[in-house]
Amino acid sequence: MPTLLLVEDNEMNRDAISRLLERRGFTVITGVDGEQGLQLCRERLPDLVLMDVGLPGIDGYEATRQIKADPATAHIPVVALTARAMTSDREAAAAAGCNDYDTKPVDLVRLVGKIHALLGTGGAS
Repeated sequence: MPTLLLVEDNEMNRDAISRLLERRGFTVITGVDGEQGLQLCRERLPDLVLMDVGLPGIDGYEATRQIKADPATAHIPVVALTARAMTSDREAAAAAGCNDYDTKPVDLVRLVGKIHALLGTGGAS
């Protein structure tokens, strides 16, 4: 059962997304801001991080840069989550080191497909 770290400051989004992913068989741990996301990533070493980019304090881009700069966490795939769907936002996510990008509101089927692709686990859930 893959463990996902969801870093999302909006409580409703965090609760809804984590419940939906848990129903698909994932273990989900959550962080509410960039600092907590970094701490949880380093302590728990999740299989994948879902990173809201518009976080208070350390934003999702900077948190991703720090995850990718740390040899202990650099291998962990990061999917940027944002309500912004412009090409420049996708480019900013890639420049920060995100492995993929998805827009909110989350399309669960699309997001789960991206998770499975990055984890190499197929689409069995």
